[in-house]
Amino acid sequence: MNIKIAYIGGGSKSWARVFMNDLALTEGLAGEISLYDIDSDASVRNQAIGMAINQDKRTRSHFDYVVTENIQKTLSGADFVIISILPGTFATMAVDVHLPERYGIWQPVGDTTGPGGVLRSMRTVPMFEFFAREIEKYCPHAWVINLTNPLAICVKTLKDVFPKMNVFGCCHEVFNAQVFLTKVVEAMLGIQIDRTELVTDVSGINHFTWISKASTRQVDVLALLPKFMETNFEKGINAEGANDAYLTDPMKSANRVKMDLFRRYGILGAAGDRHLAEFMDPTLYLSSPKTVRSWSFALTPVSYRIRLQQKKINESIQIATGKKKPILKKSKEEVVELMRSLMGEKRMISNVNLPNEGQMPQMKMGAVVETNALFSLNSVMPIVATKLVDPVRELVSGHLDLTELLYEAIKKRQLEDIYQVFRREPQCRRHPDSDMRQLFTDMVRGTRDQLEHEYDLSCF
Repeated sequence: MNIKIAYIGGGSKSWARVFMNDLALTEGLAGEISLYDIDSDASVRNQAIGMAINQDKRTRSHFDYVVTENIQKTLSGADFVIISILPGTFATMAVDVHLPERYGIWQPVGDTTGPGGVLRSMRTVPMFEFFAREIEKYCPHAWVINLTNPLAICVKTLKDVFPKMNVFGCCHEVFNAQVFLTKVVEAMLGIQIDRTELVTDVSGINHFTWISKASTRQVDVLALLPKFMETNFEKGINAEGANDAYLTDPMKSANRVKMDLFRRYGILGAAGDRHLAEFMDPTLYLSSPKTVRSWSFALTPVSYRIRLQQKKINESIQIATGKKKPILKKSKEEVVELMRSLMGEKRMISNVNLPNEGQMPQMKMGAVVETNALFSLNSVMPIVATKLVDPVRELVSGHLDLTELLYEAIKKRQLEDIYQVFRREPQCRRHPDSDMRQLFTDMVRGTRDQLEHEYDLSCF
């Protein structure tokens, strides 16, 4: 099948290469991938990598890689649009993540909720308003797949600006929770399974998702957890490495937050521990770096991300210049398989972010939620999820309401309304208003170059 894929963020240092590999190892596809990025040099590198992948004898699908510096040309006639960008720079991310530490606010990620999530959303929404308008003009019938965080507010923006857009948001955090459950099955039943053999009932909001039911081979997997936790809760378990891997790789964890949430509520938090902790009362898991370590996960400093990015850039340069061959390996991501389903080649179920049409009847209609959905020819049909237990429903609903308020405030470019949401974030609400107003002011000032063309910052 011949298709055109528009890739906004085509200079991606990580996601683009994963996506190109998965495409190359999939039978029966061909066409054009149009790479657009404000960093055109990075797009050129990815173009060279794509051409090298085409030459590999293991490649099953061949695409022409085209670099454009014009988003309209990129989008024109596209069948699929992938959006995978960094909203801002690592310098702005450092403000998001580290400036709040002055007030004892510790954010392991800082890209979705909390003060970091608010500032990142302020940068992101205007960008996605622009993307939505351009997609409506140049490829109104395309399927748009957002991979950018804060994922839910990105999908909200796209759908609000262009209501007829075919759009959903993809996140792999639930996959990691499923892998954790495969280790539970292995430990308790002596059976090794792949995560795709699990049937899970997923619901929540992005990075604060929950598994209310999980089964495999007629076994209730969540029912295995209490016994499993008797011997594994204190030491934790890293499903893909050593339990203390978080000490050297701050994106790893030993899943102790997940297990603690299950102990509290009887259902499983289905995102990485770093994300889950940010949505909870900060006194539980984030009161200090020492507390974070006691729960066997880590804060992720922006300096680590910078080092990791430079490593990926160096690898990309080596492949692009022919000094190193591309390593073709199928990833655990599902984007390509979802695309195949939308093209009618298969049917599958996966967890995705969509506006609420009733798949989470406890939550506000139209707000972006994450549940399972059935993918088939030109169709994404959300599946009604099991109702969340009341304490979790209250937590999820509270965060969802804040996201809705934040979106409306950003849409209107009302800084005081944005601050009021900032103030109500769980990580901020226990601090004096004077401190939080100063923090908000400092964060806006620290990212001024990314905001001043959209907001009236005369008071800052």
